Amino acid sequence: MESPECGVEDPPACKRLCLRAVGESHPNALIRVLQLFQQLNVVPDRVVAEAATTCQLHVEIYVTCVSEERLSLIAAKAAQMTTILNAYWYFA
Repeated sequence: MESPECGVEDPPACKRLCLRAVGESHPNALIRVLQLFQQLNVVPDRVVAEAATTCQLHVEIYVTCVSEERLSLIAAKAAQMTTILNAYWYFA
């Protein structure tokens, strides 16, 4: 049976993952990373953005029930952005 909140057959298999991106403290940086999720119709569970004293923006986006492969693609696309310096994901 498919779970309505996860959209996959086995809800216990839903894992919480986090995309972490570090970029320039630019007004578009946060929106551009969030757009990658919007294009896939994925609503993040939690978004944390913090400006560092080094003029960098640290972004953490927590999602549930997104495959590791899909999040790897999102991280790779984020890393290609000119305002993003580094992007990777991990199990949260």
